[in-house]
Amino acid sequence: MSQFFLGLQKVLPQHGLSRLVGWLASSQIPLIRRTFIHSFARAYDISLADAERKHLDDYQSFNDFFTRSLAAGARPMPEQPNRLACPVDGTVSQKGSIQQDLLMQAKGHQYTLNSLAGETGRGLNHGDFCTVYLAPSNYHRIHLPCDAKLVETRAIPGALFSVNGVTEAGIPGLFCRNERLVCRFETEFGPMLLVLVGALIVASIETVWSGPASPYREEIVSTHDQDFRQGDEIGRFLLGSTVICCFAKDAVALAQRFTEGNTVTLGEDMGQVNAQ
Repeated sequence: MSQFFLGLQKVLPQHGLSRLVGWLASSQIPLIRRTFIHSFARAYDISLADAERKHLDDYQSFNDFFTRSLAAGARPMPEQPNRLACPVDGTVSQKGSIQQDLLMQAKGHQYTLNSLAGETGRGLNHGDFCTVYLAPSNYHRIHLPCDAKLVETRAIPGALFSVNGVTEAGIPGLFCRNERLVCRFETEFGPMLLVLVGALIVASIETVWSGPASPYREEIVSTHDQDFRQGDEIGRFLLGSTVICCFAKDAVALAQRFTEGNTVTLGEDMGQVNAQ
């Protein structure tokens, strides 16, 4: 069954399918809106306990529902200084060190930082990384792990393979093949990357700053000079995908709990920032 699933994705018109579903998901026509939202909420057992708006009919479209905001105080940041905050709700798929430019995708599959991020990933070899998968039921906004300045983004066009355990294990270089937005930040402990990876049906990666609209048509590198505080929202996904966090050598000590298969939440203590 997994081989059939992988083969099907290789022949699907990924971008066309994503555009069609994207149109339906943005529709405010009551029948479409209610059908999408209520069916999805039942299928994935969505709880609105932490959401700002508590009722399914409070949302103007499926996209509005899917990218729902949280109630104030629902995801507090770490109280201790020099701690990283988890940027999303999700499940850790990999954590490790970047050795000889290589990151682990899944057992038996590695990929290079250069293939993932290009020159935007400079200076991060021999550092640490953590990959977090956002399931369809998760909160889908992305926030900053620490105080940081956005200095560069690289929008990279690509495929829209589904991202999950099956595709991570079965499609070599999955994250380097899918559409992605590489965001480079400068922090007090050195450079940091947050790589937002698109997926099947996710024809939209949105950010709080202006830039090229997803789906990306060509590779575009942009420079920025924008300050953020820990916990600030930086963007959101439409449907599930993945965030890859990369840190410089010896800059951080990631928490032991951030290991493969563990469920994590936005604002959870992700680890210690080492003194520079």
